[in-house]
Amino acid sequence: MYILNTMTGTAGFFVQAVPDSFKDTFNFLQGNGVYEEGMMHFLHEMKNTIWTHYDAFIADAQALAAIFILIFFAIKSYEMISGDKQLEIMPLLRPFGLTMVILWWSIFTRVLAYPTDVVEQKTSAMFDGSQSEINDLRLQRAKLMVEVSDQLYKIQAETQTAKTEADTWYENAWESVKSSVKEGFSEVWNPIVEMRNRLEVGLQLLATSLLETLAIWILRICTYIIFIIQIIFSTILIILGPFSVAVSILPAFRDSFSTWVARFISVNLYSGIAYLVMYVASLFQHYALEAEITRYQELVGTGGASLEKLGWFASNGILSFGMVIVTFIIGALTMLTVPSISTWIVSTSGVSSAASSMGRGASSMTRIAGQIMGG
Repeated sequence: MYILNTMTGTAGFFVQAVPDSFKDTFNFLQGNGVYEEGMMHFLHEMKNTIWTHYDAFIADAQALAAIFILIFFAIKSYEMISGDKQLEIMPLLRPFGLTMVILWWSIFTRVLAYPTDVVEQKTSAMFDGSQSEINDLRLQRAKLMVEVSDQLYKIQAETQTAKTEADTWYENAWESVKSSVKEGFSEVWNPIVEMRNRLEVGLQLLATSLLETLAIWILRICTYIIFIIQIIFSTILIILGPFSVAVSILPAFRDSFSTWVARFISVNLYSGIAYLVMYVASLFQHYALEAEITRYQELVGTGGASLEKLGWFASNGILSFGMVIVTFIIGALTMLTVPSISTWIVSTSGVSSAASSMGRGASSMTRIAGQIMGG
Protein backbone atom coordinates (compact mmCIF):
# COMPACT_ATOMS: atom_id res chain seq x y z
CA MET A 1 0.00 0.00 0.00
CA TYR A 2 1.32 3.43 -0.94
CA ILE A 3 1.32 5.96 1.90
CA LEU A 4 1.76 9.73 1.65
CA ASN A 5 2.25 11.42 5.01
CA THR A 6 0.82 14.94 4.80
CA MET A 7 1.72 15.83 8.38
CA THR A 8 5.47 15.36 8.06
CA GLY A 9 5.69 16.12 4.38
CA THR A 10 7.84 13.08 3.61
CA ALA A 11 7.62 11.20 0.37
CA GLY A 12 5.28 8.27 0.09
CA PHE A 13 6.38 4.71 0.61
CA PHE A 14 4.97 1.23 0.24
CA VAL A 15 3.88 -0.49 3.45
CA GLN A 16 5.15 -4.03 3.39
CA ALA A 17 3.89 -6.89 5.54
CA VAL A 18 6.40 -7.84 8.23
CA PRO A 19 6.37 -11.55 9.18
CA ASP A 20 5.56 -12.40 12.79
CA SER A 21 8.81 -14.34 13.11
CA PHE A 22 10.77 -11.22 12.18
CA LYS A 23 8.76 -9.14 14.67
CA ASP A 24 9.47 -11.63 17.46
CA THR A 25 13.19 -11.69 16.67
CA PHE A 26 13.44 -7.91 16.43
CA ASN A 27 11.50 -7.36 19.67
CA PHE A 28 13.69 -9.94 21.40
CA LEU A 29 16.87 -8.17 20.34
CA GLN A 30 15.87 -4.50 20.75
CA GLY A 31 12.79 -4.58 22.96
CA ASN A 32 9.13 -4.22 22.07
CA GLY A 33 9.18 -0.50 21.40
CA VAL A 34 11.44 2.52 21.54
CA TYR A 35 10.79 2.45 25.30
CA GLU A 36 10.35 -1.09 26.59
CA GLU A 37 6.80 -1.71 27.80
CA GLY A 38 7.96 -3.88 30.69
CA MET A 39 10.23 -1.19 32.11
CA MET A 40 7.63 1.55 31.71
CA HIS A 41 5.05 -0.61 33.48
CA PHE A 42 7.54 -1.30 36.27
CA LEU A 43 8.22 2.42 36.75
CA HIS A 44 4.49 3.16 36.84
CA GLU A 45 3.91 0.52 39.51
CA MET A 46 6.90 1.79 41.49
CA LYS A 47 5.37 5.25 41.49
CA ASN A 48 2.12 3.86 42.88
CA THR A 49 3.89 2.07 45.74
CA ILE A 50 5.17 5.31 47.26
CA TRP A 51 1.64 6.15 48.46
CA THR A 52 1.63 3.01 50.62
CA HIS A 53 4.53 4.34 52.74
CA TYR A 54 3.14 7.80 53.47
CA ASP A 55 2.63 7.05 57.19
CA ALA A 56 6.17 5.95 58.05
CA PHE A 57 6.81 9.04 60.23
CA ILE A 58 3.28 10.35 60.79
CA ALA A 59 3.31 9.59 64.54
CA ASP A 60 6.70 11.27 65.00
CA ALA A 61 5.54 14.32 63.05
CA GLN A 62 2.37 14.55 65.15
CA ALA A 63 4.39 14.47 68.38
CA LEU A 64 6.75 17.10 67.00
CA ALA A 65 3.79 19.25 65.94
CA ALA A 66 2.32 19.07 69.46
CA ILE A 67 5.62 20.26 70.93
CA PHE A 68 5.89 23.09 68.40
CA ILE A 69 2.29 24.16 69.09
CA LEU A 70 3.12 24.53 72.79
CA ILE A 71 6.21 26.56 71.89
CA PHE A 72 4.20 28.67 69.43
CA PHE A 73 1.50 29.51 71.99
CA ALA A 74 4.14 30.24 74.63
CA ILE A 75 5.78 32.75 72.28
CA LYS A 76 2.46 34.37 71.37
CA SER A 77 1.37 34.51 75.03
CA TYR A 78 4.59 36.19 76.05
CA GLU A 79 4.26 38.76 73.23
CA MET A 80 0.71 39.64 74.33
CA ILE A 81 1.60 39.73 78.04
CA SER A 82 4.55 42.01 77.36
CA GLY A 83 2.36 44.26 75.23
CA ASP A 84 4.38 43.83 72.03
CA LYS A 85 1.45 42.24 70.17
CA GLN A 86 -2.31 42.43 70.42
CA LEU A 87 -4.64 39.45 70.47
CA GLU A 88 -5.19 38.08 66.93
CA ILE A 89 -7.42 35.06 66.41
CA MET A 90 -6.55 33.94 62.88
CA PRO A 91 -2.78 33.44 63.41
CA LEU A 92 -3.64 31.26 66.42
CA LEU A 93 -5.69 28.95 64.19
CA ARG A 94 -2.83 28.25 61.80
CA PRO A 95 -1.09 25.58 63.94
CA PHE A 96 -4.37 23.64 64.22
CA GLY A 97 -4.81 23.77 60.45
CA LEU A 98 -1.28 22.43 59.91
CA THR A 99 -1.94 19.68 62.46
CA MET A 100 -5.07 18.67 60.50
CA VAL A 101 -2.91 18.44 57.39
CA ILE A 102 -0.63 15.96 59.18
CA LEU A 103 -3.60 13.95 60.47
CA TRP A 104 -5.11 13.73 56.98
CA TRP A 105 -1.77 13.43 55.20
CA SER A 106 -2.72 10.73 52.69
CA ILE A 107 -5.84 12.57 51.50
CA PHE A 108 -4.00 15.89 51.41
CA THR A 109 -1.14 14.57 49.22
CA ARG A 110 -3.51 12.83 46.82
CA VAL A 111 -5.63 15.95 46.41
CA LEU A 112 -2.46 17.97 45.84
CA ALA A 113 -1.24 15.48 43.23
CA TYR A 114 -4.59 15.24 41.40
CA PRO A 115 -3.96 18.08 38.87
CA THR A 116 -0.55 16.67 37.98
CA ASP A 117 -2.08 13.20 37.56
CA VAL A 118 -4.59 14.66 35.08
CA VAL A 119 -1.73 16.21 33.11
CA GLU A 120 0.11 12.87 33.14
CA GLN A 121 -2.93 10.93 31.91
CA LYS A 122 -3.53 13.25 28.96
CA THR A 123 0.10 13.47 27.86
CA SER A 124 0.50 9.71 28.35
CA ALA A 125 -2.50 9.12 26.07
CA MET A 126 -0.92 11.36 23.42
CA PHE A 127 2.35 9.45 23.71
CA ASP A 128 0.72 5.99 23.61
CA GLY A 129 -1.21 6.95 20.49
CA SER A 130 2.00 7.77 18.63
CA GLN A 131 4.03 4.75 19.77
CA SER A 132 2.08 2.07 17.92
CA GLU A 133 2.78 3.82 14.61
CA ILE A 134 6.43 4.43 15.56
CA ASN A 135 6.89 0.73 16.36
CA ASP A 136 5.36 -0.29 13.02
CA LEU A 137 7.73 2.05 11.21
CA ARG A 138 10.70 0.66 13.16
CA LEU A 139 9.77 -2.85 12.03
CA GLN A 140 9.37 -1.67 8.43
CA ARG A 141 12.77 0.00 8.54
CA ALA A 142 14.47 -3.00 10.15
CA LYS A 143 12.98 -5.34 7.52
CA LEU A 144 14.22 -3.07 4.72
CA MET A 145 17.69 -2.90 6.28
CA VAL A 146 17.79 -6.70 6.23
CA GLU A 147 16.72 -6.70 2.58
CA VAL A 148 19.45 -4.17 1.70
CA SER A 149 22.07 -6.26 3.48
CA ASP A 150 20.80 -9.37 1.68
CA GLN A 151 21.17 -7.57 -1.63
CA LEU A 152 24.70 -6.57 -0.69
CA TYR A 153 25.55 -10.13 0.32
CA LYS A 154 24.12 -11.41 -2.96
CA ILE A 155 26.13 -8.96 -5.06
CA GLN A 156 29.22 -9.67 -2.99
CA ALA A 157 28.81 -13.39 -3.66
CA GLU A 158 28.41 -12.72 -7.37
CA THR A 159 31.54 -10.59 -7.48
CA GLN A 160 33.44 -13.24 -5.52
CA THR A 161 32.36 -15.87 -8.03
CA ALA A 162 33.35 -13.60 -10.87
CA LYS A 163 36.75 -13.13 -9.29
CA THR A 164 37.29 -16.88 -8.90
CA GLU A 165 36.30 -17.59 -12.48
CA ALA A 166 38.42 -14.73 -13.74
CA ASP A 167 41.43 -15.98 -11.77
CA THR A 168 41.05 -19.44 -13.31
CA TRP A 169 40.77 -18.02 -16.81
CA TYR A 170 43.56 -15.55 -16.07
CA GLU A 171 45.98 -18.33 -15.09
CA ASN A 172 45.17 -20.52 -18.07
CA ALA A 173 44.94 -17.94 -20.82
CA TRP A 174 47.17 -15.12 -19.72
CA GLU A 175 50.26 -16.46 -21.46
CA SER A 176 48.55 -16.61 -24.85
CA VAL A 177 47.17 -13.10 -25.00
CA LYS A 178 48.76 -10.00 -26.41
CA SER A 179 49.66 -6.92 -24.44
CA SER A 180 46.68 -4.89 -25.72
CA VAL A 181 44.32 -7.66 -24.56
CA LYS A 182 45.95 -7.66 -21.11
CA GLU A 183 45.33 -3.94 -20.80
CA GLY A 184 41.71 -4.36 -21.85
CA PHE A 185 41.18 -7.15 -19.33
CA SER A 186 42.63 -5.01 -16.55
CA GLU A 187 40.13 -2.31 -17.33
CA VAL A 188 37.30 -4.87 -16.99
CA TRP A 189 38.72 -6.77 -14.01
CA ASN A 190 39.72 -3.87 -11.75
CA PRO A 191 36.17 -2.51 -11.31
CA ILE A 192 35.00 -6.02 -10.34
CA VAL A 193 37.60 -6.31 -7.61
CA GLU A 194 36.87 -2.77 -6.47
CA MET A 195 33.15 -3.49 -6.28
CA ARG A 196 33.79 -6.67 -4.28
CA ASN A 197 35.94 -4.79 -1.78
CA ARG A 198 33.39 -2.01 -1.37
CA LEU A 199 30.61 -4.45 -0.64
CA GLU A 200 32.19 -6.04 2.42
CA VAL A 201 29.16 -5.68 4.66
CA GLY A 202 29.96 -7.81 7.69
CA LEU A 203 31.73 -5.13 9.69
CA GLN A 204 29.32 -2.48 8.45
CA LEU A 205 26.35 -4.41 9.81
CA LEU A 206 28.12 -4.76 13.16
CA ALA A 207 28.95 -1.04 13.30
CA THR A 208 25.39 -0.08 12.36
CA SER A 209 23.91 -2.38 14.98
CA LEU A 210 26.23 -1.03 17.67
CA LEU A 211 25.48 2.61 16.85
CA GLU A 212 21.71 2.14 16.77
CA THR A 213 21.71 0.02 19.92
CA LEU A 214 23.84 2.61 21.71
CA ALA A 215 21.58 5.47 20.55
CA ILE A 216 18.33 3.81 21.61
CA TRP A 217 19.76 2.79 24.98
CA ILE A 218 21.00 6.33 25.63
CA LEU A 219 17.43 7.48 24.97
CA ARG A 220 16.00 4.80 27.24
CA ILE A 221 18.48 5.46 30.04
CA CYS A 222 17.78 9.20 30.03
CA THR A 223 14.03 8.51 30.08
CA TYR A 224 14.29 5.97 32.89
CA ILE A 225 16.50 8.35 34.88
CA ILE A 226 13.81 11.06 34.83
CA PHE A 227 11.11 8.66 36.04
CA ILE A 228 13.41 7.18 38.69
CA ILE A 229 14.30 10.69 39.91
CA GLN A 230 10.60 11.43 40.22
CA ILE A 231 10.01 8.22 42.20
CA ILE A 232 12.90 8.91 44.57
CA PHE A 233 12.05 12.58 45.13
CA SER A 234 8.32 11.86 45.54
CA THR A 235 9.04 9.12 48.06
CA ILE A 236 11.24 11.44 50.12
CA LEU A 237 8.75 14.31 49.95
CA ILE A 238 5.77 12.15 50.92
CA ILE A 239 7.48 10.24 53.74
CA LEU A 240 9.35 13.19 55.27
CA GLY A 241 6.83 15.87 54.29
CA PRO A 242 4.98 15.79 57.67
CA PHE A 243 8.15 17.09 59.33
CA SER A 244 8.10 20.13 57.03
CA VAL A 245 4.49 20.78 58.01
CA ALA A 246 5.29 20.39 61.70
CA VAL A 247 8.33 22.67 61.54
CA SER A 248 6.35 25.36 59.72
CA ILE A 249 4.31 25.89 62.91
CA LEU A 250 7.25 27.84 64.30
CA PRO A 251 7.49 31.44 62.99
CA ALA A 252 11.16 31.00 62.04
CA PHE A 253 10.29 28.15 59.62
CA ARG A 254 6.96 29.50 58.42
CA ASP A 255 7.80 29.10 54.70
CA SER A 256 8.85 25.43 54.91
CA PHE A 257 5.30 24.18 54.24
CA SER A 258 4.73 26.36 51.16
CA THR A 259 8.19 25.40 49.87
CA TRP A 260 7.34 21.72 50.33
CA VAL A 261 4.05 22.16 48.41
CA ALA A 262 5.85 23.84 45.50
CA ARG A 263 8.48 21.11 45.36
CA PHE A 264 5.89 18.33 45.58
CA ILE A 265 3.86 19.74 42.68
CA SER A 266 7.01 20.37 40.66
CA VAL A 267 8.25 16.80 41.12
CA ASN A 268 4.84 15.31 40.30
CA LEU A 269 4.85 17.27 37.04
CA TYR A 270 7.92 15.35 35.87
CA SER A 271 5.96 12.43 34.43
CA GLY A 272 3.44 14.63 32.61
CA ILE A 273 6.18 16.78 31.11
CA ALA A 274 8.26 13.69 30.31
CA TYR A 275 5.42 12.11 28.33
CA LEU A 276 4.92 15.40 26.47
CA VAL A 277 8.62 15.57 25.61
CA MET A 278 8.54 11.92 24.52
CA TYR A 279 5.54 12.68 22.30
CA VAL A 280 7.30 15.61 20.62
CA ALA A 281 10.43 13.46 20.19
CA SER A 282 8.27 10.76 18.59
CA LEU A 283 7.22 13.25 15.89
CA PHE A 284 10.89 13.69 14.94
CA GLN A 285 11.36 9.92 15.05
CA HIS A 286 8.28 9.46 12.85
CA TYR A 287 9.70 11.80 10.20
CA ALA A 288 13.17 10.21 10.33
CA LEU A 289 11.78 6.67 10.07
CA GLU A 290 9.59 7.54 7.08
CA ALA A 291 12.45 9.33 5.34
CA GLU A 292 14.81 6.38 5.80
CA ILE A 293 12.14 3.85 4.79
CA THR A 294 11.66 5.76 1.53
CA ARG A 295 15.38 5.70 0.85
CA TYR A 296 15.76 2.01 1.70
CA GLN A 297 12.89 1.16 -0.63
CA GLU A 298 14.61 3.13 -3.36
CA LEU A 299 17.80 1.12 -2.75
CA VAL A 300 16.02 -2.22 -2.89
CA GLY A 301 13.75 -1.19 -5.77
CA THR A 302 10.76 -3.08 -7.10
CA GLY A 303 12.61 -3.89 -10.32
CA GLY A 304 15.80 -5.04 -8.61
CA ALA A 305 18.60 -3.46 -6.67
CA SER A 306 20.46 -0.45 -8.01
CA LEU A 307 24.13 -1.44 -8.11
CA GLU A 308 25.36 2.13 -8.30
CA LYS A 309 23.32 3.34 -5.32
CA LEU A 310 24.10 0.23 -3.29
CA GLY A 311 27.78 0.72 -3.98
CA TRP A 312 27.73 4.32 -2.82
CA PHE A 313 25.58 3.44 0.20
CA ALA A 314 27.90 0.62 1.24
CA SER A 315 30.91 2.94 0.99
CA ASN A 316 29.49 5.21 3.73
CA GLY A 317 30.90 2.93 6.43
CA ILE A 318 27.56 2.03 8.08
CA LEU A 319 24.34 0.69 6.63
CA SER A 320 22.27 3.57 7.97
CA PHE A 321 21.43 7.09 6.86
CA GLY A 322 21.89 8.29 10.45
CA MET A 323 18.63 10.26 10.75
CA VAL A 324 17.00 7.86 13.21
CA ILE A 325 20.15 7.65 15.31
CA VAL A 326 20.29 11.45 15.55
CA THR A 327 16.63 11.70 16.61
CA PHE A 328 17.26 9.15 19.39
CA ILE A 329 20.19 11.23 20.69
CA ILE A 330 18.18 14.46 20.48
CA GLY A 331 15.30 12.84 22.37
CA ALA A 332 17.70 11.64 25.08
CA LEU A 333 19.22 15.09 25.57
CA THR A 334 15.77 16.70 25.63
CA MET A 335 14.58 14.32 28.35
CA LEU A 336 17.27 15.66 30.68
CA THR A 337 15.62 19.10 30.54
CA VAL A 338 12.38 17.88 32.17
CA PRO A 339 13.32 19.09 35.71
CA SER A 340 14.15 22.55 34.38
CA ILE A 341 10.89 22.72 32.43
CA SER A 342 8.99 21.76 35.58
CA THR A 343 10.52 24.68 37.49
CA TRP A 344 9.30 27.02 34.74
CA ILE A 345 5.74 26.01 35.58
CA VAL A 346 6.07 25.82 39.38
CA SER A 347 8.96 27.96 40.56
CA THR A 348 10.97 26.19 43.24
CA SER A 349 14.55 25.57 44.30
CA GLY A 350 16.51 22.60 45.58
CA VAL A 351 14.77 19.99 43.45
CA SER A 352 15.95 21.54 40.19
CA SER A 353 19.56 21.76 41.33
CA ALA A 354 19.52 18.18 42.61
CA ALA A 355 17.95 16.91 39.40
CA SER A 356 20.43 18.94 37.35
CA SER A 357 23.31 17.35 39.25
CA MET A 358 21.92 13.90 38.53
CA GLY A 359 21.38 14.91 34.91
CA ARG A 360 24.98 16.07 34.59
CA GLY A 361 26.12 12.78 36.09
CA ALA A 362 23.97 10.84 33.62
CA SER A 363 25.32 12.93 30.73
CA SER A 364 28.88 12.20 31.83
CA MET A 365 28.12 8.49 31.99
CA THR A 366 26.58 8.47 28.50
CA ARG A 367 29.53 10.44 27.13
CA ILE A 368 31.99 7.97 28.67
CA ALA A 369 29.94 5.06 27.27
CA GLY A 370 30.03 6.68 23.83
CA GLN A 371 33.79 7.10 24.02
CA ILE A 372 34.19 3.46 25.05
CA MET A 373 31.98 2.28 22.20
CA GLY A 374 33.77 4.59 19.79
CA GLY A 375 37.14 3.30 20.98
